[in-house]
Amino acid sequence: MNWLLVACGGAIGASLRYGITLSLSQTGSLFPWATWWINLLGCFCAGIFFAISQKYAVLQQETRLFLMVGILGGFTTFSSFGLETFQLLRQNEIAMGLAYSLSSLIMGVLLLTAGFYLFQYLLCNR
Repeated sequence: MNWLLVACGGAIGASLRYGITLSLSQTGSLFPWATWWINLLGCFCAGIFFAISQKYAVLQQETRLFLMVGILGGFTTFSSFGLETFQLLRQNEIAMGLAYSLSSLIMGVLLLTAGFYLFQYLLCNR
């Protein structure tokens, strides 16, 4: 049942992301506004749900799987990243929170670059 909750929520989140991307991508700007807004909105929603779930423990089980892991996970994984960083900072793990956030950002871009150039090389040299 948990898998179904995550899958259904993920379908909703991914569909919302796609719809918002279509509507915001028409701006003609080089800045990726759609992704930027989606990531920020996802973090805002994660903060709201996290606050509510702290008050109502019943929301920490199936509802959390559907909303946080499913919908927000399908909408953006940046919301999970933001929440995990916030939890580290909230627990006064400042160095670990900064290390997690900076390493995620830097390593993510580096690995994306490495994957791009590696497969571009492999595909072009066939």
